[in-house]
Amino acid sequence: MSLLLWPQGTPNALGDEAEDLPTLVPYLVEGGAPTAAVVICPGGGYARRADHEGEPIALWLNSLGISAFVVHYRVAPYQHPNPLSDAQRAIRIVRSKAKEWNIDPARVGILGFSAGGHLASASGTHYDSGQPDAEDPIDREGCRPDLLVLCYPVISFIAYPHAGSRNNLLGDPADPQLVELLSSENQVTDQTPPTFLWHTADDASVPVENSLMFASALSRHKVPFELHVYESGRHGLGLAEEQVGVRAWTDACAIWLAKQGF
Repeated sequence: MSLLLWPQGTPNALGDEAEDLPTLVPYLVEGGAPTAAVVICPGGGYARRADHEGEPIALWLNSLGISAFVVHYRVAPYQHPNPLSDAQRAIRIVRSKAKEWNIDPARVGILGFSAGGHLASASGTHYDSGQPDAEDPIDREGCRPDLLVLCYPVISFIAYPHAGSRNNLLGDPADPQLVELLSSENQVTDQTPPTFLWHTADDASVPVENSLMFASALSRHKVPFELHVYESGRHGLGLAEEQVGVRAWTDACAIWLAKQGF
């Protein structure tokens, strides 16, 4: 099952191709009490969306008793604010359908890898509480996630940037004001959601400093967080099932999610 994020028409659509129709794919946990939910943003440098960072992650979350939703957000040639609008819309949809999907609307998180991690961090630092008088009931829902899980995330477009992600999202040259606005380490406040981060120290594509800077900002604002840096491993590992040591991230994250009530 795949749901259109914008069934009445995609904002700022460039055409009629599949890329102009962002979707949400639910992986629901059946039965019992209402579950927590996590929206998943696969990585891909804002140029594509990596399959191994989508459904396999949703099935892992299901194994923890958490309903999951893979968001096929827009990528290049779409630029900001479209990917962020798609992620925010995904969170609103999950909350709007909470009763139908047996989900607790007060336990909706977001998880992202690489550029999807940037999108997740942006969702945790740019949000609203919904528009009470909106004609579309989905827009009445708030889009602040209740927690963040950031996996080897792109965070900064200023220090240690991933140029491909920045250029795809903001253009080249990028507007300096947007570079600042979308550098998530500079947007953290005391209202930023609790966060789990992991990275490898020798990541050659997205330097570990990205996670370190976000964790430092969380610490300064006294936001609860957990950070795991593994000594070695290539970028884009996903579940990292074949990477000794790094694959422990899923166990560590499962423990942390449970501590957050997920």
